Order: sequence, then structure tokens, then C-alpha cells
Amino acid sequence: MNILVVRNDKLGDFITALPTLYVLKHHNTSNRIIVLVAPLNRKLAESCDFIDEVILDGGEDILALAFKIKQARIDASITLFSNTRVGLAQLIARIPIRIAPATKIAQIFYNRRVTQRRSEVKMAEFEYNLELTKALFRDINLDFPKPLLHFDEDIFNAFCEEYTITKPVIAFHPGFGGSSDANWTLREYIELVWIAQEDEKIDVVMTFGPDEEKLYEEAKELLGESRVILYRSRGSVVDFAALLSGFKLFVSTSTGTYHLASAAGCETFTFFGDSRFASALRWKSIGEEERQHHFMIPQNPAGRAEMFENVKKELKNRLLALS
Repeated sequence: MNILVVRNDKLGDFITALPTLYVLKHHNTSNRIIVLVAPLNRKLAESCDFIDEVILDGGEDILALAFKIKQARIDASITLFSNTRVGLAQLIARIPIRIAPATKIAQIFYNRRVTQRRSEVKMAEFEYNLELTKALFRDINLDFPKPLLHFDEDIFNAFCEEYTITKPVIAFHPGFGGSSDANWTLREYIELVWIAQEDEKIDVVMTFGPDEEKLYEEAKELLGESRVILYRSRGSVVDFAALLSGFKLFVSTSTGTYHLASAAGCETFTFFGDSRFASALRWKSIGEEERQHHFMIPQNPAGRAEMFENVKKELKNRLLALS
């Protein structure tokens, strides 16, 4: 069976789709798993051995997208997050079985609609995604390995050689590209970095996305002369994931890089908005739960200050265990 899975939005959202793709492939290895993704996620999708084909959504019009989909000869589709454009494109492409959550007006384009009410946050996003597979295979096994992504050590080893790293690496990622509901300021991140760099048994890295030049320069100025390594991401998402897989701890807000780090097996310290919709209950990653440490940042100043002190305390405790 040729099965299309649609998750054509941001990095973190796509990573929540990976368990769904995995279980569909392993339910019957003769299934051909095809995924519709945004350009950002193309290389990551192509690196997964449980994905057979990648269709790139380049933002073309509905008819052009429908033509792309039709060429793949899809027997069934599971749309994890729908809109009118992708729903209508699948209808035009005449996919026989079209599965999606029963939400929004776009549900009219699907012939198997599943009521989920994700706004109630009864489970995590990736768990809602997995539940949709039961509309296609009632007896499907929803278990998947953790970590799900695996990389060779070449990129991490090259990174260590370039920066003369010989100790376990703790990384801080202060940016978030506007995709998080809560975060610390750069100065607050620097305060956490100072705590980490006091431990002579670890190496400390701050990572920055390719479009975070200003943030990089500000951090460089605030740190002054220190042994902290400032790293601007280069290469593909897969390259960065391979790097993350070698870190011992990744500290960031709830954004795509957090999901990537956890999926690659790195332990995480992660900051979430203080609401049910933005919480770890909904956005916990697909990695091992015991290696995910979640902190919800209150909106009120007093609560925020108290939480920051708690984060510092927990970070010190974790560093003692890791060093």
C-alpha cells in the first residue's frame, strides 16, 4: 500500500510526525511510506530509513500540488494537520482513503474523519498523530524506538576537533525563531551559561541558527573573554541533528531544535509557556521521557523570577551528575 503522510509545517511539528511514519512502515514493511513536507524538512525526511519517498511542498497552487501527489499513486493518506489547500489537493488527486482530524472546514475533503479535540490536550501532539493511524489499521502497534533518529559520529568528532573539545558538551540555544510561547532573555541564558562554565569537567557551547547573527554578536559581547564556544549552525538540519546527538545536555526553549535534540537522543532542559496549549503535556518530544526536563515559565514577574532560580538549582544538580 502507498501511504501518504502530510505534515508540511515547521521542524518541530514534522518531528512529531516521525513516530507515525515509523509505525506505518513497520506495521507492514511492504507499505510504501511517502511524506509531504516543507523545504526545511526535506533532508531530514530523506535521512529516515522508514520513509520511502519525499514530496516537497514548495507552496505551489492547488492543482500543481495535486499533480505532484497524483504521480505518487497514493492508496491512502493521513493528514496530521490539515488546511483547505492540502485537503482539496488530495481530493483532486483522487486518493481513495483520506484520513484527517475532524476539525476546521478542511475536514470536508476527507472521507475518514477522526474526532480528537486536540485543544483539550489529553495527550501530546505526537500521540494524537499516532492515534490517526488506527483509522487505517485498527491493529497497528504504536510503539517506536527511543531515540528514533541515529547518526554516525563523524560530524560530532569533526566539531570536537575544530574546537579542541575533549570533555562532555553542554549546549545552550537561546534563539527560537518566534515558534515558542516562552523563553528566557539572552542575559538570563548567559547567567545559566556562567553556571555551566564554572565546571571544569565539561565544555560549554552556545548554538545559533543561520539567521541569528545579531543574537550571536550580542552573546559574544556579553560573554567577553570566556571559554564558552559560540557555534553558528551550518549545513543542513541533518548535520545539526548529528551534532546534537553528541551533546550530553541541550538547554533551550520549546522549539524545533529541542525536538531535534531529543529525537537524536540528547538529554534536554526545555522551557514552555505557562498554558495548557503551550505546555510540555502537549509538546513533549518523542525522545525518552526520563531524559526530558520541562519547566513552564509563568507570565507574572514574581513567578518568572522564582522559576528562574529553580532552573539554576536544577541545572547545577544536573551538571554534577553529568560531569
